[in-house]
Amino acid sequence: MKDRYTDINEYIHDLQEEIEKDPKCAIHHYNLGVAMLSLGDFNEAEECFLNAVRHSPHMAEAFVQLGGLCLQRGDLDGCLQYNKEAAECRAKFSVPWGNIGFVHLQRGEVDEAIAALQKALTWNPKFVQARSTLASALYMKGDYEQSAEMSRMVIKQEPSFGPAWNNLSLAVFELGDVKKAKEYAEKAYELGYDVSDDYWKSLKEAVEKLPQ
Repeated sequence: MKDRYTDINEYIHDLQEEIEKDPKCAIHHYNLGVAMLSLGDFNEAEECFLNAVRHSPHMAEAFVQLGGLCLQRGDLDGCLQYNKEAAECRAKFSVPWGNIGFVHLQRGEVDEAIAALQKALTWNPKFVQARSTLASALYMKGDYEQSAEMSRMVIKQEPSFGPAWNNLSLAVFELGDVKKAKEYAEKAYELGYDVSDDYWKSLKEAVEKLPQ
């Protein structure tokens, strides 16, 4: 529907008119929420998504959007709860499982993060962000071999995904391959990833200790 419009405001106006005619149509509320997000009107977007789930309590996508808004304002608990509701609505929907894994990792709950991310990848093996987050979780758990393997799988699918190159660098550094770690960190940086100053310092010191 939106493809017919060149002006987002016209699209919003038409959606609002449709909602006036049929206030219980969850799809119109959801689409209006997405439009409001594109304008950066987060409060209005949130109200639209809440209206969507009020009228369609099993609309998983709306719960995911509500979780994203919670994350945007730093509310990890709210993000987790909304994504759990999304997963309950549609168990094989990979996106909420990926978000659940991300929140657990942010809270330092590594095992819970790994379990959720593996579910996300069960339903969508090409979910790049979930696999990259899984690489981070495995690194935090100390499973550097598996972390590196996850990052290589991401890079094979998306060669320009900077976070995967950084994750791979961190893992191979722990595995003792300093030259490769430096090479991968430089690649991450070239692709726009902000490699930490502390890590650059560790790499530099490790390279200087290598036999000449």
